[in-house]
Amino acid sequence: MILVYRLGWFLGLVLCQVLIFNHIHISEYATPVLYVYFLFSLNAAIGRKALLLWAFFLGLAVDVFSNTPGVNACACTLFAFFRPFILRTQTVRDMIDDFSPGISTMGFSHYLRYVLIGTFILVGMIQLIETFSFLRWESLCLKILIGILVSVVGILCIDSMRRKK
Repeated sequence: MILVYRLGWFLGLVLCQVLIFNHIHISEYATPVLYVYFLFSLNAAIGRKALLLWAFFLGLAVDVFSNTPGVNACACTLFAFFRPFILRTQTVRDMIDDFSPGISTMGFSHYLRYVLIGTFILVGMIQLIETFSFLRWESLCLKILIGILVSVVGILCIDSMRRKK
């Protein structure tokens, strides 16, 4: 049952990213990267290999439909590699290991830091791979910062709507 639930989120977020969010460009600087919410919301107790596989296939699915060979797969896999460390630094010591990260379970400030760090890794890697040059580093930094801002706001909105009871 949990696999069907995860596959539903996987497919829904990939379709939304490919059909809607990839066509939103804010001043030619930022495209919301909201499909990564799937990785942010996976259970904290998920195994390392399973997390890396989910991340790779999530990025690969977005790459296939966006015609960006390997960019999102690389960025998602890099984020998945660092996710356990980021999650460990942003959780309270007495919190159990088997929880689903979110505003309701981690608190707003911890979850915001978790999302900010993870989005920085992901958006930064995507922009670095797409630009592949440091000649216009001011423009690169602006793209990364605006991309992070737009993506974090979207991820926080999705999480608050999803977990509203």
